[in-house]
Amino acid sequence: MPATVARVRELMEDIVRRQLISDVPLCTLLSGGLDSSALTALAGRALGAEPVRSFAVDFADETGGFVPDDLRETPDGPYVHDVAKHVGSDHADVVLSNDQLASPASMDSVLRARDLPAMGDMDSSLYLLFAEIRRHSTVALSGESADEVFGGYRWFHDPDAVAADAFPWSGAMLGAGLGLLDRTLRDRANAYERERYHEALTEVPHVPGADARERRMREICYLHLTRMVRMLLDRKDRMSMAVGLEVRVPFCDHRLVEYVFNTPWSHKTYDGREKSLLRGAVADVLPRSVVRRRKSPYPATQNPGYERMIRTRLEEVVADSSSPVLPYLDVGAVREALRRPMGAASLQPDRLPLERALALHDWLAAYRPRHVA
Repeated sequence: MPATVARVRELMEDIVRRQLISDVPLCTLLSGGLDSSALTALAGRALGAEPVRSFAVDFADETGGFVPDDLRETPDGPYVHDVAKHVGSDHADVVLSNDQLASPASMDSVLRARDLPAMGDMDSSLYLLFAEIRRHSTVALSGESADEVFGGYRWFHDPDAVAADAFPWSGAMLGAGLGLLDRTLRDRANAYERERYHEALTEVPHVPGADARERRMREICYLHLTRMVRMLLDRKDRMSMAVGLEVRVPFCDHRLVEYVFNTPWSHKTYDGREKSLLRGAVADVLPRSVVRRRKSPYPATQNPGYERMIRTRLEEVVADSSSPVLPYLDVGAVREALRRPMGAASLQPDRLPLERALALHDWLAAYRPRHVA
């Protein structure tokens, strides 16, 4: 095991050193999670006397403070600042307001960049973060893909998700996105997803003699590396290049991907946690707070004002009989969702179906695709 951890560290140091080569200003995207913190720390060591520049996204007017939800147990800010202080980075927080996140201009820019229905404030905040970073840097290093390479998502470690005859992320991601769609369309989307899942399983290069547990986890890792990563990299590349920012992804280096994919799952979880190999490889360069922190996904605003803006727009869409999205929605379910109280804080898991329904409307209104039965 120590040799495996040492090899991951050796690869990471070489990859970061190579990806720091640039003749234009360069920075790191820092979230306070293990992945981005590792890159920032290794970049700082490689640069020596020159401090690495880092940027993080945050949200204005988080009334009532951070509230844990099913996706995020802790806010990013304290961990971001722990890393910046520990590494000595030249750090800046990009603080975004409700008006920026939900403005028609921002949402239209995101739509045009992606050419697909957006993922709510997670997309608009990413676009606005990149736009602000581009004012200072031309290249940014991102921790994208570490979760897929090292097994970071919670469903890697959920027995029910692992055993399901479906993509392991289906319940957490696809279900929320389809919740307000017309039932016929929802059924067709689910059927399409099942077909693609079984198609993907036929591609997995298995190792002879592996037991059932190792075979299944190899399948899970393969699905992430060939399906989920492709979607995330397309999203990040489109959003960054729309503002002229080049985002590099060190965790996608083929040497690291091939090496970690071919290590047993028992090695990837040797300390009983997610991303054991990465944590073991970089623990000595990170503050203890980050080493101990559990996985937290890309941040989302909890400001109730943002959800009020989304709800107001969606109410207008549903009330307009000419809205192009109406044939694709369960309008009764949308109205029921809009009647539910928001509560003390606006938590993203509850807001996501509303954002997806509105995003589908915006995409249909902008592109007017031809429906084929």
